[in-house]
Amino acid sequence: MQMSLKQNAVLCALLASGVVAGHGDTIQLKDQKAVTGQILAEKPDSLVVDVGYTVLVIPRSFITGVISQKAKAVVPSAAAVDRGQFYDGTARPFVAHDVSSLVKQIGEAVVQVRTPEGLGSGFFINPDGFLITNFHVIEGETEISVEVYRQNDGNLDREIYKQIKIIAINKFHDLALLQIQDHNAPRFKAVSLGSSDDLSVGDTVFAIGSPLGLERTVTQGIISTKTRELEGELYLQTTAQINPGNSGGPLFNLAGEVVGVTNMKITFGEGLGFAIPVELVKNFLDHRDAFAYSTDNPNNPYRYLQPPSRTSTHLQANP
Repeated sequence: MQMSLKQNAVLCALLASGVVAGHGDTIQLKDQKAVTGQILAEKPDSLVVDVGYTVLVIPRSFITGVISQKAKAVVPSAAAVDRGQFYDGTARPFVAHDVSSLVKQIGEAVVQVRTPEGLGSGFFINPDGFLITNFHVIEGETEISVEVYRQNDGNLDREIYKQIKIIAINKFHDLALLQIQDHNAPRFKAVSLGSSDDLSVGDTVFAIGSPLGLERTVTQGIISTKTRELEGELYLQTTAQINPGNSGGPLFNLAGEVVGVTNMKITFGEGLGFAIPVELVKNFLDHRDAFAYSTDNPNNPYRYLQPPSRTSTHLQANP
């Protein structure tokens, strides 16, 4: 989007001064500059910002980040789980970044999930070791390990955790919630859950996972369709390459938010990958007690509570 001459002159003046005083959202610009104001509208190629005495249309190519005043009031920088929230799914202004910088920021949150029968991928949704993967990755397994990769002076250090508990499963949507329970486990880097509803066909997305065991593999593509029906379920279809081992890994938008969970591809074609929309993941997490895993019936994704017994109530009332 082209700015008017007046807007361009105002923006140049703002860049020269460095920061606009005031309260509201902070739009971080290149060269460590920033503009503070109220975001009035978010467009694919620009943000419309009220800085008090004028309204600026700032191209996204100028922007390196956005700090929302509203988001700061609702979601502080501390982990969401510290406030009793199980995962971070707070809506934020969309600001696109390049894939390479996002991989450096959020790559540690993506893990490899191993079982005696194979492997898949997963990602942390909070720092206490809770992670999402596909149900089919851990189906019928009791021996599960999770490999975590940490940045250390530009290198990745691998840590393997073997005390893994299955918290909840939903085999109909192919989702599983696990937790690392090793006594020496640290706090983990987690990702934010975005919105697949806000995606548009043609939007750029990327996946991180372990296709064929090749860990830390990044593939990039676009959203081909948001409503591909397969076996009665709707999936995101993407051209990002998905292969065995990617299952359970995250599909990210260019804001670094999870918009889907990769789970399958068409084997006789290329660029035909599919992901579970993140809205289904949020629903699964919000109702995880209903999907709690039971060792008494491990194949059942639901836990049923015993109904009240009239007989037992009568006996208790009349001993």
